[in-house]
Amino acid sequence: MRIAIVGSEGQLGAAVVHELVAGGHDVVEFTHSMLDVTSDEQVRLVMGRAEPQAIVNCAAYNDVDGAEDHPVEALNLNAFAVRALARAATACGATLVHYSTDFVFDGTASRPYTEDDATNPRSTYAASKLLGEWFAVDAPRAYVLRVESLFGSVRGARPAKGSVASILKAIQSGVEARVFEDRTISPTYVFDAATATRTLLEGSAPAGLYHCVNSGSCTWVELARELARLSGVDAKITPVRMADLKLPAERPLYCVLSNAKLASVGITMPDWRDALGRYAHAQIAL
Repeated sequence: MRIAIVGSEGQLGAAVVHELVAGGHDVVEFTHSMLDVTSDEQVRLVMGRAEPQAIVNCAAYNDVDGAEDHPVEALNLNAFAVRALARAATACGATLVHYSTDFVFDGTASRPYTEDDATNPRSTYAASKLLGEWFAVDAPRAYVLRVESLFGSVRGARPAKGSVASILKAIQSGVEARVFEDRTISPTYVFDAATATRTLLEGSAPAGLYHCVNSGSCTWVELARELARLSGVDAKITPVRMADLKLPAERPLYCVLSNAKLASVGITMPDWRDALGRYAHAQIAL
């Protein structure tokens, strides 16, 4: 299958490229310098020349706090660029895969969110991602995969960003790791998300919205302690509460996602502890 990957140099994009190439697919990579996804005309022309059978969009504006000061940039990348890609997918007759976020929920639930639960974004970033979901499903065949708290990176790619990488670096460096004790999450290992993406593209699962996260849930403190255990380190982990930091953008406190719908189409996501163990082993081996 000829598959165009947009945002191929990013943390998730590199993992998706790695997975699809290993699966024998004809992958066409598009980095930020190669394709301005905020230009409808450029997206139309480039995808028209590439003639992909699938378009996987890994490009996004991920600065949650920065989006409060730069809402136009967040909306252009997270929403209107998705509209352009959906239109290109329609013109090519291609399947569209787009990734969204747990932030579309307000975090007031007491049980894992399902795909049928009402959304209620509480930040500019969250609103831009929800709008992107709506644009994505305009494509004739689209998979919208909600991921959260991404971790992991392809060897040789750009250094991984994100909270998990920062916590591991602090643990291994012997410095204090300040982590949330009141945010509960379903972490997502990029390689597991990439495997799920390939399986969906190769299979016949119904198009639509899926939660693509590792199974189970934990607080950031629990995740940090598991990382310390896996690293064999007596780490300095300091619990903090969301309200104490007064961050510009509001975060959902409880953002556990149910991946039961994904399991119902034959894609079972490993437990977050299993994923974290594979991640820690890979990092220690570097």
